Amino acid sequence: MSTLHAAPPVMEAVDAKMKAFVEAKEIAGVVTLVADDEKILHLSAVGFSEIDKKTPMPTDAVFWIASMTKPVTATAVMMMQEEGKLSMDDSVAKYLPEFRYLKDAAGNEVVITLKQCLTHSSGLSDLTPEETKNLTSLKELTPVVAAKPVQFPPGSKWQYCQTGINTAARIVEVVSGKSFPEFVQDRLFDPLGMKDTSFYPNAELVARLATSYKRTDAGELEKADLFFLNGKSPSEKGRYPMANGGLFSTATDYSIFARMILRGGEWDGKRYLKEETVKQMTSVQSGDLVTGFTPGNAWGLGWCVVREPQGVSAALSPGSFGHGGLFGTQAWIDPVKKRIYLLFIQRANFTNQGGSDGSDIRRDFQNAAAK
Repeated sequence: MSTLHAAPPVMEAVDAKMKAFVEAKEIAGVVTLVADDEKILHLSAVGFSEIDKKTPMPTDAVFWIASMTKPVTATAVMMMQEEGKLSMDDSVAKYLPEFRYLKDAAGNEVVITLKQCLTHSSGLSDLTPEETKNLTSLKELTPVVAAKPVQFPPGSKWQYCQTGINTAARIVEVVSGKSFPEFVQDRLFDPLGMKDTSFYPNAELVARLATSYKRTDAGELEKADLFFLNGKSPSEKGRYPMANGGLFSTATDYSIFARMILRGGEWDGKRYLKEETVKQMTSVQSGDLVTGFTPGNAWGLGWCVVREPQGVSAALSPGSFGHGGLFGTQAWIDPVKKRIYLLFIQRANFTNQGGSDGSDIRRDFQNAAAK
């Protein structure tokens, strides 16, 4: 059931759309994957992983998946909730003493909950690259986050927030007794067979890393650094594990995680989460707050939820959920049609509304795949 086909089929309509974006120099190359809850329906690579060397994009190319890390982090948090080690309504300060003195700009004391961290409604301030570049652990990150003023009354608005997700991951460390990379390795990646997913990919994975590009004003593609590495190898462990966006993965690896979620928390005879837990995590938890990144969305716990499909999300059913990443990667799960859509590219500087979530590439891929 969970074994991968030697050569999954290819949807010609998807490849045609992707080739057009490569030819237009919108992207260097792309891996696309479509699956249902049982098998891969389409897996294909188009274009180049490295333009100068004319290296063809392989289907097992490794990508920085950026904020597609957030649903993995949320899944780890929900595992701890199932074990009775935390609750969404708990205050963060219950687990992290640094937050007992959290204040707003006026000096008033503020209490935030785990749920507000995972729905981007905590009001926590994000950190600058300068503030984070020498931090080596989530434990070191926590007091820096807690020292900054809260920007609005928690729960009163939606504002995309990296520090809230990292704070939730730090709580997982505290209640599990494991570092966050150890936790996701032991509880998700190893048992699921996700051998290509890591915060610190080894040399073999780095050798398969797709080159990142940005588009110039002249319409050309030039190399773009993964800024958070500060010029170092992705393998180096001297940086904190960015639970908000630090994972590297492949389309096939992430499809296993996505199919486990689509199946209500079960994969290959092993249960990772209860069905009701998956439902809680992937259904609207943000109430009536107006959320990003594209119109018609709401927020679950670490997942974006499509409330009213439109524009880029028109091919999805109401109640579909997923997440994008800064350099264009996209993962969307349609629980009605039982479909998973994965788009893996490495392109910085999407300037359209909604950033990479609002890209024509995402729209055309999903539309072609849905047909």
